[in-house]
Amino acid sequence: MSGMQTTSVAAGPVPQKETIILATVGPPEPPKPAVTVNNNGYFSRVKKGNSVVSGVFFLLVYGGMDLASSLGWNHTFNVFLFTEYSYCWFIGVIIGAFATILTMSYLPKQVYYVLGALLQLTGSIIFTAAPGDYASCLAARYLAGLGIGLLTVPFLIHNAEVAGTNFRGVSAGLEQCALALGIEVQVIYITEWSSIVGAEPNLIHGIIGIVLSLLGLGLSALSVESPIFYLRRNQETMARQCQEKLLANSPSGISKALDEARLYVAESDSRSLGEELVASVGPFLKLLFFRCFVAFSFSLPLTMSIISSTAVAEGSSSGWPLYVFITMRLVGTGVALCFLDTLGRKAVSLVGLACMAGLMLGLAILYSDPLNIIAWKPMVQACNIGMALQAFAGLFVCSSSVYMGEAFPMRVKASLVGLIVIIEQLIHVIVIACVSFVSSEDIYFPYFLSASITMLLGVIFFAVSLPETKRMTLRQAGHRFQRWYDLSFY
Repeated sequence: MSGMQTTSVAAGPVPQKETIILATVGPPEPPKPAVTVNNNGYFSRVKKGNSVVSGVFFLLVYGGMDLASSLGWNHTFNVFLFTEYSYCWFIGVIIGAFATILTMSYLPKQVYYVLGALLQLTGSIIFTAAPGDYASCLAARYLAGLGIGLLTVPFLIHNAEVAGTNFRGVSAGLEQCALALGIEVQVIYITEWSSIVGAEPNLIHGIIGIVLSLLGLGLSALSVESPIFYLRRNQETMARQCQEKLLANSPSGISKALDEARLYVAESDSRSLGEELVASVGPFLKLLFFRCFVAFSFSLPLTMSIISSTAVAEGSSSGWPLYVFITMRLVGTGVALCFLDTLGRKAVSLVGLACMAGLMLGLAILYSDPLNIIAWKPMVQACNIGMALQAFAGLFVCSSSVYMGEAFPMRVKASLVGLIVIIEQLIHVIVIACVSFVSSEDIYFPYFLSASITMLLGVIFFAVSLPETKRMTLRQAGHRFQRWYDLSFY
């Protein structure tokens, strides 16, 4: 047959037949490398790296309600008079902040959060049980103020230590955002809701406080301690465990973050207490003035101005400027949060402070003539200025929370932050005392004029002295704050 060849063998053994198997399918593919999905999105990192914020946020919202109640937004007891009820909450905050100065070096932050939440919960229950009893409400306000004082200082420091460099501004700025939300809740239900349902304002205050305190208590119990707390005690294992929890979504960054924390602790340990105090003089002066302007951004004279100007401009038919007044502050804090870690803290705060100064100067001009207090057109202008001022106040205040956690050396940070918080509360008490002993037509002009001039000077001072600390480690930010002048804006 064509194409075939036959071979004959005469003798010899017959060879064994070989079977050849032709592979019709290719060899198996090598295993593909495992793909690790690293959920390193921005909000994911914020969630893990800032677990402390979730619980304290609700407690600060209730603190904002108490702050508003102390500054004119309470109909049960007349807070326009210099009575113990008008300033007792600030005294409670002062006592709580002083307690943290004495004990914070020895106790984990979670202790302060839980204790502060329990004190706020106790005060809320008292409000609910006896909303019309003056002595009971007085005790409740002392307890609530003590709770806020206990948790404010640890939160500002703790947040700065556990938040990543790329979102420290957002997480710290939530302090002022929570306070603004609490102020809005208090203003809204005092202005409208309590009159509709016919309930005691303090009863509503207590019920809301119970809900917020329970939420804050439950979430605060889940907070993660700062690795720096354990590194200061040479507890490396505990520090690493905390860092692993904080960076669970970014395991590759654990060692780097822990090394940076070690450098931060070692740098502080290498200096004496006197050296750290000397290095803190400049940062303390900057932050003292900065945080004091926060007290001027929401004060009793501003409350009196917006209420009286709304009464003249709108009469009794509508109170919409009151809602806009306080909503603008919350909107301002929200806008600031969007820019603290992108545009930067310094530029945002200076824009807010400069506009606040200009608007307060406008109020001073309007109130320079006492007859304008009952004139329709000037009061319409005062009403509009008051609403705009709160928007820029919200833009300004958020940076203060970030700077408070960044400015000071580690060993003296708790003492200096606590001292600034105490002075901030004393300013509120002093302003309340001044307003209570002077008639409204005599207090507006000197208050707004002095506040506006002080703020304008503050703009100049901060423009040449405040550093821009976005995307810096705590160590780098502290070095920048120790400079006496810093002209950088971005």
